[in-house]
Amino acid sequence: MHLLFKDCVLDPERRELMRASRSISIGPQVFDVLLYLVENRDRVVSKDDLLQAVWDGRIVSESTVTSHINAVRKAIGDTGDEQNLVKTVPRKGFRFVGEVREASGINGAATPSPGDVQARSAVVLTNKPSIAVLPFQSLCGDPEQAYFADGVVEEIITALSRVRWLFVIARNSSFIYRDCAFDVKQVGKELGVGYVLEGSMRKSANRVRITGQLIDAMTGVQLWAERFEGTVDDIFELQDRIATGVAGAIAPRVELAEIERTKSKPTGSLNAYDCYLRGLAHVHRGTRESIDQALPLFGRSIELDVEYASAYAMAGWCYFWRKVNGWSTDREWETREGTRLARRAVELGRNDAVALTRGAHALAHLAGDLDSGIALVDRAKFLNPNLAAAWFLGGFLRTWQGEPDDAIAHFERAMLLNPLDPELYRMQAGIGMAHLFAGRIDAASHWAELSYRNLPSFLMVAALIAATRAHSGRVSEAQQAMAELRELDPSIRISNLKDWLPIRRREHFDIFSKGLRIAGMPEQ
Repeated sequence: MHLLFKDCVLDPERRELMRASRSISIGPQVFDVLLYLVENRDRVVSKDDLLQAVWDGRIVSESTVTSHINAVRKAIGDTGDEQNLVKTVPRKGFRFVGEVREASGINGAATPSPGDVQARSAVVLTNKPSIAVLPFQSLCGDPEQAYFADGVVEEIITALSRVRWLFVIARNSSFIYRDCAFDVKQVGKELGVGYVLEGSMRKSANRVRITGQLIDAMTGVQLWAERFEGTVDDIFELQDRIATGVAGAIAPRVELAEIERTKSKPTGSLNAYDCYLRGLAHVHRGTRESIDQALPLFGRSIELDVEYASAYAMAGWCYFWRKVNGWSTDREWETREGTRLARRAVELGRNDAVALTRGAHALAHLAGDLDSGIALVDRAKFLNPNLAAAWFLGGFLRTWQGEPDDAIAHFERAMLLNPLDPELYRMQAGIGMAHLFAGRIDAASHWAELSYRNLPSFLMVAALIAATRAHSGRVSEAQQAMAELRELDPSIRISNLKDWLPIRRREHFDIFSKGLRIAGMPEQ
């Protein structure tokens, strides 16, 4: 159910605010304040009411409440002088005084009937990436089997809706295109989306084949296509597997397409999301130069939106990446700053899987709290089970925690979700380290070498290669790897390994350090 007032649409379920058909970036607590005011518009809401509902009864300053009220007014087009929607009642509190209607369907409008083309007038694209999943075409000639295809589409919509940065059109709007000819570009205009997912189903005996295609609705270009097959012995399991595979692949493809879009946008017109995407592209490359370019972009994103949780998280994560590769110029300050940014990310992004994942992983390294990091990443996986980063960064934390086999399962799940992930080299490195801790030297060496080919400057991989070659008896090759390692970071020693990587179990530290000693790493 959507809440409509003035030119705004408030979606409590998706936690989205639209104004004049444009998505408005709004922080989690600001959203909570707005929603609480709208839902309690029949009365004056006191400061104590807000503290209990939004801050769980914690004491916050008067200025904090005031700043959140001002942010609410700005988001919905109101001001403290006009108070047309949010009125301040002196010495009592606040009241939402705008007229509110409840409605369902896209942007609060009633869903048009099939074929009513004029009723489906074009809407403005949101500021967020947006997608419509159209009903899949049944090619089996049996109308009764269409329910299975519909079930798959509904599961895909549900899975994609867990991606907070992606605006997903509801089923009752996208299904108006069932059993009718349509042009993808026209669908994009009518539903106001940038991307369309379409597909088909073919059934033979007890086997089902489903194909899906992701299309850029602006250009008509196909961005992704895949085929899924299985038996209908367990229909629900097959639906879940297909939905997971599609959702796990679609979100990264949309993100990469959005990154390419921002590259052609003039620098002076970038918004907070554009800056975030440009920074993300640099993070994916993983080099020292690219991280140096990413940090100011995330900083600019935060300046444009002070409650952008994912921007805080990625900025904090950049400081972690500098630390783990020996690039810090002022390690003490960078550790403090990275920790501050990561903490702010998890505070603002309690329901944002991306912010929780990156923020928690950075905190675990920079603040040394593995247990809290794992708990937060597990929450991120609950919020979005198809987020590859949550699985592979959770795998790293479990590696350091001393659970190598569980860690490997996490890495494998991440690679299954996104086998073309630009961060694949990080997953390969994690699998290699987990195998080393489990005593599987050959497997560790194999995965380390794969990662090294993708990013030779990854310090942890250079160390892992030196250690595995030493354990394999290839001492001269290990010494060569150690020479490369020392070029990357001349300060690394056996004595400061624990300050570098948070290896919790003694036997895992011993197998790693022993290999490095054989390869020639100094003690002090």
